[in-house]
Amino acid sequence: MDSEEDDEVLPDYREPRTVCHLCGGVGEIAHPVLGVLGGVPRTVNAGRVCYLCDGDSALPGLCPPL
Repeated sequence: MDSEEDDEVLPDYREPRTVCHLCGGVGEIAHPVLGVLGGVPRTVNAGRVCYLCDGDSALPGLCPPL
């Protein structure tokens, strides 16, 4: 085995986790804002951290979507 494989730290998830329903597991939600690029007004998608999962992209436990 390589020493890199031995040094690899894996997350220790012992409880079930659910993909975040708000961000879909991305960790960010869309925040469209108006931006001017090259003198042309456009919609720019500036992502912000998901407030439901705090950017973890998963919720602890089994959470059905409501």
